[in-house]
Amino acid sequence: MAEIIQRDGTWAFDGTTVRITPGLHRSVPLFRQTYGEIAVPLEAVSGVVFEPERKRGRLRMRLREGADPLLQATGGRLPDAADPYRLAVDVDRAGVAEYVAEEIRRALLLDQIPKEPTKTYLLSGPPVPVSVRSSDGTVSFDGLQVRIDWTDTSDRVKRATGPRIIAITDLVGVEWLPNSGYEDGFLRFVTRETAFSKLPPEKDPYALDLWGSARRDLLTALVATAVTARLPHPSTRSATDDPDRPHRLPSAIPPQADHHDVLLRRLRELGELHREGVLTDEEFAMTKAVVLRGF
Repeated sequence: MAEIIQRDGTWAFDGTTVRITPGLHRSVPLFRQTYGEIAVPLEAVSGVVFEPERKRGRLRMRLREGADPLLQATGGRLPDAADPYRLAVDVDRAGVAEYVAEEIRRALLLDQIPKEPTKTYLLSGPPVPVSVRSSDGTVSFDGLQVRIDWTDTSDRVKRATGPRIIAITDLVGVEWLPNSGYEDGFLRFVTRETAFSKLPPEKDPYALDLWGSARRDLLTALVATAVTARLPHPSTRSATDDPDRPHRLPSAIPPQADHHDVLLRRLRELGELHREGVLTDEEFAMTKAVVLRGF
């Protein structure tokens, strides 16, 4: 057993699994504490390094592409401090950190673990049900469907449409960008019908606009990860798919016809809200213009 215990957390390697446990100190980000312990099978690891510094070093683990739904959902956009595969190490424990790293590297070599992308997720992601309250609303996922309940500060159009419920079978992807504190983020659920939509997050009833506490809004990555873990693995995408458009509709569906149907449906929904008095003339005209620009 190779193990290092720090205020930032604990890494323990038994020859087959690296068990990562976040520390309980107040300096440990809320996201890591909430995500909890992660058991990383050796076959998911691409490499590990110890980076010494003058006062404090850090252990960093790299996972094989496609092995972890968390990394797939967040796309490398987690802040460094919230990265569960990074451990801050005190200078007097540098020798222990290097020993742990070397033991993991030796096992990778002996077991001849490949570095190529995986064809299935090797980590399970957070358990369900999971629910997070953000600045724009509360998003919940029970393994079968996503539910979004809007807050009083959500856009009027979102509140007018009521809670949004999306079955996992209707989803083709999840898009997530953290709230940095300087720039808003979002959590968007992409369905076959909304794949071409370009509505801004504050107007999109399938997206949470993240503009409040960056610390709290970061927890929406838990939901993004839980949903991603239950969607088809990226390796199942057609070789003809554009890598810059991971949520593109299958080629068997006429994109232009589907695009047109979605536009008409959105305009009908807005028209009904306008006729019912939910939207004022000005709000209707503004939202209609946004929809048309998005298409």
